[in-house]
Amino acid sequence: MRAVGIILEGGKTEKLKDLVAKRAIPAMPVGGSYRAIDFTLSNMSNSGINKVAVITQYNCRSLLDHLSSAKWWGLGRKQGGLFVFSPYISSDNPFGYRGTADAIYRNISFLKRSNEPFVIIASGDQIYKMDYNKVLEYHQQKQADITIICKDMKDEDVSDYGVMNLDEDYRLKEFEEKPIDPQSSIISLGIYVIQRTLLIKLLEDIVSEGRFDIVNDIIIRYRRKLKIYGYPFEGYWRSLKSIGTYFDVNMDFLKKDVRDLFLKQYPHISTKVKDEPPVKYNPGACVKDSLVGGGSIINGCVEKSVLFRKVFTGTNSDIRNSVIMEGTYIGNNCRIEYAILDKEVVVSDGRELIGTKEKPIILKKGSVI
Repeated sequence: MRAVGIILEGGKTEKLKDLVAKRAIPAMPVGGSYRAIDFTLSNMSNSGINKVAVITQYNCRSLLDHLSSAKWWGLGRKQGGLFVFSPYISSDNPFGYRGTADAIYRNISFLKRSNEPFVIIASGDQIYKMDYNKVLEYHQQKQADITIICKDMKDEDVSDYGVMNLDEDYRLKEFEEKPIDPQSSIISLGIYVIQRTLLIKLLEDIVSEGRFDIVNDIIIRYRRKLKIYGYPFEGYWRSLKSIGTYFDVNMDFLKKDVRDLFLKQYPHISTKVKDEPPVKYNPGACVKDSLVGGGSIINGCVEKSVLFRKVFTGTNSDIRNSVIMEGTYIGNNCRIEYAILDKEVVVSDGRELIGTKEKPIILKKGSVI
């Protein structure tokens, strides 16, 4: 594919609370065995993009560990490969990244040393499967300067997204960032296709004026000067914007069509492999409609839940509608419902953790209850 890929980590958010206190959003565990960034990385690799840059900033240690070997996504190669950039302090740049455009501009040498004519910019906090070749073909057919992948959310609340107003040819007319009163149900997915040389020029122009954001300082500011089109995407897509969406994404993996999309249908979503033994179901264990990661030991009942690697559940424990992350220990006679337990949580014998779908209980990493 004649494009390079750039994956942005995303900024800080308070909506994911303790779950992102020690990790970046793209490092969030998803679906029993994945990290959020695996989906965008796999999409790029599966689309034939052989040169991908991941730009990190906040709480990136676990993300860097996950990306320590590029071979899992087919990016361990001599030509191209996976590049990971984090902010550095110098006399010219005494700050971290000041925005999405600044993050790319501070690593603009990656673009200038590349030869591919196009750039695909995406976020690492989204769960979807997409062939970027179709987007690039659409981009060229429209002779667009920028193509924004978009989705019609219809009856959902779109006030937390960038909302696009398109004409009958899908050319952008107006763009509102997180509007109070949205005038459209079509949102930007934050995935862009743009000519590499044009991106370099736009970045150099706006940063020299003290502007640092792709949406406000390129998309909105240049919406009438440049030919900007929307590319409609109709497949499964979720963004990890809040506790609610994170919980819903994991519960979606219990649906056969979603699970088959990512786990069974080619091309597959890849992740860093962990060599764990199969799950051990001891006498008396009862598991229904759940995903259970390798290395787990199940003694009690698990229903409509997602358990990651090396989870232990004790005798007579009952777990329902919950997300249990790696290395968590749940004792005997416990009852857990509508909860999200981060890594290495310990729940003592006889404890009850009962939340609701609208407000699940959250235990941060390493908690002992």
